[in-house]
Amino acid sequence: MIYDTPEDWTGARDPRVTFFGMSGLGKTHLARILRDSGQWFHYSIDYRIGTAYMGEHINDNLKLEAMRVPFLAKLLRSDSIYIGSNITFANLDPLSTYLGQPGDPSQGGLPMEEYVRRQELHVRAEINALLDTPHFIERARDIYGYDRFVCDTGGSICEVVDPEDPADPALRALADHTLMVWIEGSAEHAQTLIDRFSKAPKPMCYRPDFLTSQWREYLDVTGTAPEAVDPNAFARKAYAAAIAERHPRYAAMARNWGVSVTAEEVASCRDAADVIAMVAAAIGRHATNA
Repeated sequence: MIYDTPEDWTGARDPRVTFFGMSGLGKTHLARILRDSGQWFHYSIDYRIGTAYMGEHINDNLKLEAMRVPFLAKLLRSDSIYIGSNITFANLDPLSTYLGQPGDPSQGGLPMEEYVRRQELHVRAEINALLDTPHFIERARDIYGYDRFVCDTGGSICEVVDPEDPADPALRALADHTLMVWIEGSAEHAQTLIDRFSKAPKPMCYRPDFLTSQWREYLDVTGTAPEAVDPNAFARKAYAAAIAERHPRYAAMARNWGVSVTAEEVASCRDAADVIAMVAAAIGRHATNA
């Protein structure tokens, strides 16, 4: 790790940290606290994915939908209108909407072949965005004058890296330049996330083998034809399975590449000083247990 002791972290002129874990446990909450202090540069992996690497795909999909409306199609062909996503740190819906969910097209689902293609695009984009972290550390300092840097990763980071590979390119880029901090949730947190997701399912990024096994199991158990699958019903099942499946991968990332904090600790942070103290305590625990 780039900080061996709590004092190394708290005394650093240019502290740099990466938060990772399941979506909904507070990664962006912590990043915003640091950013709002006015001293930290906030690098959002999901925002980078949606703008630099998936932006053209997202916009092309929007145009494809618009071309199905004769009125809009005519204006698009004559370059009379512009259609593009308005993705922001606070609104990543254009990215998740593009990813979509597999299932019945009449219910907003995608054919599995197309869904898999979009998943593959997202995986490549996420890896590239993670690899861009060192560049943005330099950019934050050289252009904007920020020495303090926080990387806010997406919940699917554990799907695109191998935590047991000491040469994993994305993890190497993060660990060589930032302190990696896992936000660990309890069983109660996991159930809360599942309940929240069930009320409003959203697109997710999955590893290919996990997606294949979940899809086949769903079809076998329900006896549903692929083109008749309720996208939200499948999403609920896959998400619940992913919560359990991702936990050991996150744990391996923390064990091999960084430190961990609890979701309760994160929820108690109110300002940048709290976040810095929380991370220092995590480094202290790690040093004690090493």
